[in-house]
Amino acid sequence: MSFGFVTCGPNEALVVSGCCYSKPLLVPGGRVFVWPIVQQVQKISLNTMTLQVESPTVYTCQGVPISVTGIAQVKIQGQNEEMLSTACEQFLGKSEEEIHNIALVTLEGHQRAIMGSMTVEEIYKDRKKFSKEVFEVASSDLVNMGITVVSYTLKDIRDEEGAKGYLKALGMARTAEVKRDARMGEAEARKDAQIREAIAEEQRMAACFQNNTEIAKAQRDFELKKAAYDVEVQTKKAEAEMAYELQAAKTKQRIMEEQMQVKVIERGQEIAVQEQEMLRREKELDATVRRPADAEKYRLEKMAEANKLRLIMEAEAEAKAIKIRGDAEAFAIDAKAKAEAEQMAKKAAAWKEYKSAAMIDMILDTLPKVAAEVAAPLSQAKKITMVSNGSATIGAEKLTGEVLSIVTLVPDMVKTLTGIDIAQSIHAA
Repeated sequence: MSFGFVTCGPNEALVVSGCCYSKPLLVPGGRVFVWPIVQQVQKISLNTMTLQVESPTVYTCQGVPISVTGIAQVKIQGQNEEMLSTACEQFLGKSEEEIHNIALVTLEGHQRAIMGSMTVEEIYKDRKKFSKEVFEVASSDLVNMGITVVSYTLKDIRDEEGAKGYLKALGMARTAEVKRDARMGEAEARKDAQIREAIAEEQRMAACFQNNTEIAKAQRDFELKKAAYDVEVQTKKAEAEMAYELQAAKTKQRIMEEQMQVKVIERGQEIAVQEQEMLRREKELDATVRRPADAEKYRLEKMAEANKLRLIMEAEAEAKAIKIRGDAEAFAIDAKAKAEAEQMAKKAAAWKEYKSAAMIDMILDTLPKVAAEVAAPLSQAKKITMVSNGSATIGAEKLTGEVLSIVTLVPDMVKTLTGIDIAQSIHAA
């Protein structure tokens, strides 16, 4: 074992024994430094254990066999050093399952003992008392082992085969008692209700007779007062109808006066609107006809003046231009004539010197133009239809051949016109 710190969680405790300790060191939920060989460290669980304590076929003090199931929560107390030390003495090196079994056996024995000291009725009716006694007795015993009983609850009570129906009989007796008390209470309540109902009916009848008498008296007084009221109402009604007709006539007259006044105001408003409309139309005429006409007149006058001035200036400029153009043309004609004369002289000298070679050169310069003129109609055609017998060429190749065949006829034509054989002259050269 290597030396170093050893740790444990809050649900465990470390027990270190050996050198440097007269008694084991207890460390609940922490860490401790341990030297190897000379010191030894062990762990003990502090987890809470849930125990289901079964006590089948236990005879109560009355000799009635029953079975009881209780649920207990127990754990080793880690906060109390004395109890932790006791638990280490009792359980160190044991598994949690072994500790669980020891606590369970102890609790089961105490549960059986308490069951034997009580009656079935006490256990059945006062479960809290039974649980408290088991908890106190088991706690005092387990604490000597370093175990704390956290809680104990009675889960179930059952009849055994020899006392089948005992608990049910207890329940039935209590149920019968409750039903009996309920029936007695119901009968007592019904009797009181009938007595109170008879008294109430008697009082109701007396009150009804008294009420009918008062109603008849009140009806008589009502009829008398109603007759007097009807006379007064009819009088007031007649007066109200006459007053209504008079008021209606006055209101109608006032309405007619108000309507006439409204019509007068409306007529005045219409006249004012018409006057405003006339002013608006006058202004609109002035804005859309007169002012544009004046502006157009002024514009035409200015345009006429500008056109007159432009014509004068153009005439003067034209005269100057004619004079300058005449001088320029005269000078150009003179220069062109001199250049053409000089060129003609040079051409004549060249032709005289080279004769046929010059003519051939001129003809060769002209050949591309001849070919272009020959192909020009073809380039202007939108659609060409070619017919073939199947053995001749077609398409672009055919067109090219036709153009070339035309061009090859040019030397023969030149020879016919000028007497110069181009092919022979080229071979001679």
